[in-house]
Amino acid sequence: MSPERQTRVRYYLSFLLFVLSGVAFLDRTNISIAGLQISSEYGLGNQHLGWIFSAFLVGYAGFQIPAGWLAARFGPRRVLAFGVLWWGVVTELTALLPTNMPHAVLVLIAIRFALGAGESVVYPAANQFVARWIPQQERGFVNGLIFAGVGAGSGLTPPLLTWLIGNHGWRAAFWFSALIGVFAGILWWYTARDTPEEHPAVSPSELQIIQSGLEAYQAHPTSAGVATQKSGTAGISWRAIFHRRDLAALMVGYFSFGYIAWIFFSWFFLYMAQVRGFNLKASARYAMLPFLSMTVFCLVGGALSDRLTRKYGLRTGRCALAAAALFLTAAFLVVGSQVHSPSLAGIILAGGAGTLYLSQSSFFSVSVDIAGRSSGVFSSIVNMGGQIGGAVTASLTPWIAQHFGWTSSFGSAAVLALIGGLCWLVVHPERPLENP
Repeated sequence: MSPERQTRVRYYLSFLLFVLSGVAFLDRTNISIAGLQISSEYGLGNQHLGWIFSAFLVGYAGFQIPAGWLAARFGPRRVLAFGVLWWGVVTELTALLPTNMPHAVLVLIAIRFALGAGESVVYPAANQFVARWIPQQERGFVNGLIFAGVGAGSGLTPPLLTWLIGNHGWRAAFWFSALIGVFAGILWWYTARDTPEEHPAVSPSELQIIQSGLEAYQAHPTSAGVATQKSGTAGISWRAIFHRRDLAALMVGYFSFGYIAWIFFSWFFLYMAQVRGFNLKASARYAMLPFLSMTVFCLVGGALSDRLTRKYGLRTGRCALAAAALFLTAAFLVVGSQVHSPSLAGIILAGGAGTLYLSQSSFFSVSVDIAGRSSGVFSSIVNMGGQIGGAVTASLTPWIAQHFGWTSSFGSAAVLALIGGLCWLVVHPERPLENP
């Protein structure tokens, strides 16, 4: 009798989610890299670009709760596959815009809003996957891996798209982004399943590991409802979710997180070029640093969260780590914005992006710790706070910079980092949803 084949399907699918996360941020940040060329072609200024950046985030935030419901109702496989294909189509529309088109600002705002609406499914669906596939003791690392795709996708964007734009024009960057998205969506559809019980490649031993790690939720269903093993659908108690006392704290904390993160996604490339005086290629190199830092620190934060949770409990592993990370972020932002050396400023600010992403895994891990099988909806509400923060910074940051200077823009972000850190002090992931 041959020994049982050991499988790690949950890790492979988690890696695919890392890829999809990277593709999502490739599609989000490509317009900031192409912003100089698009501004020149259509006569736009930084304020107009800010409106276009904000349009994505308004669509993204506005569709978070429907995205969470869809992920719970139809499962992460179908919802993510459809969402990624949607991104590809909308990104292609940007590449098809004619030169000297009238009302280009309004058209770009509409396209980016549609892209944001489509991308709204990615993290609620990913969190629904984590709730169904990942044992509690592995959630910090897996969430860290998924969100490391944010840094990887955004970090590879500046040099790659700068080369494409320099050699083939800005539209080539959007064609490339669209094709990558379509390929990733098809791959996800053919390899993913909504539950481990449905996946033919999952071995009995891996299934036992997964089920043991989910046992607390299976044995003690939350008032928000537990998915059936066969269908994976859930009955959602909105009352239980909205009566959760620390939901507001998580939303405010993630608002702060999103505000700071989108300074890097929307404005850091232009900041290095326009304020710190780097040319296009140098700006692209330095614009990579925050995202590489995000990637590394996101993985470290996820692994550290799991380790601290095992040793000291959920409050320390999730909350204390996230609070400390946000306090450190505030310090990096203040120092980095005030140093005179452009190169040193880029490095220190990149350190701030990294410490910010030490906390990333905690936001989504606590959503599963608190809400169990309803985490897709719960995390979508938390995520909505972050995207509202991103929408605010996309337009507010250049306004503050214009009237008070870029040091004030980073100083405002530092204040929000402190507020976000304080919010974590009132979060209780050790109390499940049935105890609001």
